[in-house]
Amino acid sequence: MKIVIVGGGSVGYYLAKTLMEHNHEPSIIEKTQTVCTRLADELDIPVIQGDGTTIEGLRDAGCDRADALVAVTGRDEENLIACQLAKLEFHVHRTVAKANNPKNASVMSSLGVDITVSSIDFISRMIEREVDISTIKHVVSLNQGKASISEILLPDDFKYSGRQLADIRLPEQSVIVMVERGGEAIVPRGSTHIYSGDKLLIVAKDEALHAVKEKLKLTD
Repeated sequence: MKIVIVGGGSVGYYLAKTLMEHNHEPSIIEKTQTVCTRLADELDIPVIQGDGTTIEGLRDAGCDRADALVAVTGRDEENLIACQLAKLEFHVHRTVAKANNPKNASVMSSLGVDITVSSIDFISRMIEREVDISTIKHVVSLNQGKASISEILLPDDFKYSGRQLADIRLPEQSVIVMVERGGEAIVPRGSTHIYSGDKLLIVAKDEALHAVKEKLKLTD
């Protein structure tokens, strides 16, 4: 996907790196020239010096071709305006805004932003989702970013290999909705056995994701 990031601070920088690792095509629009120079030196992506709250700036960043826009500046009003312009002027399918003040999150959502997260929530979710990219992969956000669907690859030394799902009690606010084995999709029941090498599709609230990894022994 082509994704425009408004704001070249630390969140925008690490978000761009994560998106690149997932084979997406991010670009960054940032006001400050020195920040743009540093980003251009460190990231092999388009970096545009401009204003993400203007139609001209968003067009220069490729918003007219973007599948999504993520606004992560330090000012909530700028993040809101960038998302609104992306929707109204460029018909971007998905917008995400960082709410530096968590009290603004619900207001931003009511004004048309698809997903609004506070900076603390945003960073913690990135950490939870990207700690071990080889075993857990974020697929899609749900419920305004408060939950997600994740794909988990069970390792070779999976502790519960050969056990029934009924014997593995996942944390509350999480559920396995599909098991993929050898290219075959299995709709699981309590009697379904899971094995090393299986891929699990799990729906979980974000606060439960770490507990899921701990339960399945996906962390050291």
